[in-house]
Amino acid sequence: MYEPPVSTTNSEVAFRLFVESVIDYAIFTLDRTGVITSWNRGAQRAKGYTAAEIIGKHFSTFYTPEDRARRHPEFELAYAIKHGRYEEEGWRVRKDGTRFWASVVITAVFDEAGQHIGFGKVTRDLTERRQREQRELELERERATAEASSKAKTEFLTTMSHELRTPLNAILGYMDLLEAGVHGELNEQQLATIRRVRRSSKVLLALINDVLNIARIEAGHVDYRIEEFAATDLLRDIEIVMGPQFANNQVQLRFEVAPALRMRADYEKAQQVVLNLLSNSLKFTPPGGEVTVTAVPESRYALITVRDTGRGLAPDKLELIFDRFVQVDRHLTPEAQQGVGLGLAISRELTRAMGGDLRALPAEQGATFQVSLPRV
Repeated sequence: MYEPPVSTTNSEVAFRLFVESVIDYAIFTLDRTGVITSWNRGAQRAKGYTAAEIIGKHFSTFYTPEDRARRHPEFELAYAIKHGRYEEEGWRVRKDGTRFWASVVITAVFDEAGQHIGFGKVTRDLTERRQREQRELELERERATAEASSKAKTEFLTTMSHELRTPLNAILGYMDLLEAGVHGELNEQQLATIRRVRRSSKVLLALINDVLNIARIEAGHVDYRIEEFAATDLLRDIEIVMGPQFANNQVQLRFEVAPALRMRADYEKAQQVVLNLLSNSLKFTPPGGEVTVTAVPESRYALITVRDTGRGLAPDKLELIFDRFVQVDRHLTPEAQQGVGLGLAISRELTRAMGGDLRALPAEQGATFQVSLPRV
């Protein structure tokens, strides 16, 4: 077996001891033909061979069958002789047959007369780094795929919503003409049928508008006009819209507003959020019930709370109801079946985009929702 000459100088002995003690790098030497002539502890740790097992064998032992078949080890040595060194990253093989991703540097060694006498080789195991990079690439591909899918879905929903709203609005227009008697007087049964068609068409139009709104929110196509306004103005306009509906359903609607309370938000979107909460309360509050709307200041926010005396929410459903397409107890009333579970999700998205939040609070009776918006 080949034994490398041992230097007797102190510096060379110290260097050899240092190389042999390194465990994070495989450091070994080759003769002119590529036969291994020395082996450190790092090489044994990385490749699995002891010095006694590997010294005297050709370094191509560490290469994959594919690399050996194309004579890649010989190419590396020839390149190192011509250019002084050879560097690459690639697969190498351990004693047990497993592969690892390695950073390899081969340096040609020449004596004082310029004669080539062998090679020095340093190998570092980069398997963990490569696996991490591969995971990051895979996550990036998954993100790109998800974003493309989300964009395609949003574009489809937007296009579909626009296309469906046009014929629905036409249907509602024709219903108005028929009910007005433009094409002849109708009897009570015919009028009742037309009104049912109109109600169903309006429900469908509302659903389409919800889908369009959620698509716009996802695409970031919602514009917000932030301004200062009084809570009394906001709730007065809401009472004008909802008051008659509550009266028709024999449900009392009460407002309690702190004087001089002002908030900073998009007026129309804040109104949309509270209107949605009141519509839900009206659905689930039986005749004779009551819905109370309060507006009070708290720290940096104006809190608008909607409480009803209808069927309440189970404690474990207080967050679930804000998920898209989720409806809790939708089977309780026919009116509750007129949605697809987007109203609360849209309302929370809008509120948070304005710097606030929308929550469902535990309540002993009925349901309680609280909107927080920045106050002036």
